[in-house]
Amino acid sequence: MSDIQIYPMTIQDYDEVHALWLTIQGFGIRAIDDSRYDIDRFIRRNPTTSVVAVSDGKIVGSILCGSDGRQGSLYHVCVAKEFRRQGIASRMVAYCMRALKDMGINKVGLVAFASNDIGNAFWKQIGWKRSDVNYYEFILNENNITRFVGEEDADD
Repeated sequence: MSDIQIYPMTIQDYDEVHALWLTIQGFGIRAIDDSRYDIDRFIRRNPTTSVVAVSDGKIVGSILCGSDGRQGSLYHVCVAKEFRRQGIASRMVAYCMRALKDMGINKVGLVAFASNDIGNAFWKQIGWKRSDVNYYEFILNENNITRFVGEEDADD
């Protein structure tokens, strides 16, 4: 296993993190929410909670993590394909959960697309599951289009 370091994410990591997102099969990238501007805004609001995993100077994993003051949320949890099954995602999740706990947050949630078999298997394996609630969403800005990374554009 490579020597993996976990660091707080900064906006200087954006280009490399965004490039990683574009390699993750089935990943949903939003036109506005995932722009450099909006990720910078997110990190400024949550300066200690998002994380990157680095191997030999290259970002191989990341999590956007934030809080509204009541509950924490994880977004865009990913690890580069060649670095999976090494415990990197679990280490990043633990980092985020510690950061949230240090802020006095007692609950953390996430949304995983139903079609994300790898992600859903990971969350179930580490004990995350809740089936007693429904998730609702209302789009306030129709220009915030979600594009899913597919095999045909995974090398972009």
